[in-house]
Amino acid sequence: MPGERLTQQDRRRIAAGLREGLTYAAIGRRIGRPTSTITREVLRNGGPGDYRPDQAHRAGTRNTHRHGSIRPNRSPGSAELGGRDPRLVNAVAARNTELFIQTGLPRMMARVLAALLTADSGSLTSAELVQRLRVSPASISKAVGYLEARELINRERDAERRVERYVIDDDVWFRAAMASARIDNQIAAACRTDAQRLGATTPAGVRLDKMGQFLQRVSDDLVRSAMHWRQVYAAAPPVEAGGEAAH
Repeated sequence: MPGERLTQQDRRRIAAGLREGLTYAAIGRRIGRPTSTITREVLRNGGPGDYRPDQAHRAGTRNTHRHGSIRPNRSPGSAELGGRDPRLVNAVAARNTELFIQTGLPRMMARVLAALLTADSGSLTSAELVQRLRVSPASISKAVGYLEARELINRERDAERRVERYVIDDDVWFRAAMASARIDNQIAAACRTDAQRLGATTPAGVRLDKMGQFLQRVSDDLVRSAMHWRQVYAAAPPVEAGGEAAH
């Protein structure tokens, strides 16, 4: 089956997998297709949130008859992609999206974060996100609000264009690590308190105390490591447009 054109039934099973929240890899295994085939099919037909199997099949059939093979659509607004083939950038973004979802990030929020990560500028306007992800402005607004609240992105004013830009900067993973450490600290403190309340020598008390100690030590290690590597990368030479560090 790999290498053959997708059938209408294949596309309906892809849509069913998306509704179930399956990853592209899982959908591919279900219908016996490579992950890359599923990724391309979904991205060129509206994306995970707007994939319509029957409409996608009609479009694929038209392209096949017209050109002899299926021709992927090029994503709009490719200037921020550094001149790369949008299909390549979309494939990278799709992979990152699925990984973010596995960490618990909602799909729309994961898509916006992946789009910002794969833009050379690290920033996009709401209109650019709407164009690139082919979703509604309301979906973008909700997603960026969620990401801002978790300090994963920032909002900046583009005075020249008189619009707001959503930015993912070099400190995003440092902030995410520190936020995770703060939560673990809170859980650790609660565990130690609850261990005393339930009785430090009872099975439940011992279990909670060990959990608290573990989380506290892991949290402390994470903070030290995050601060160390932040300093290391801050001292590294900047990367020029050509992709190599300046000397």
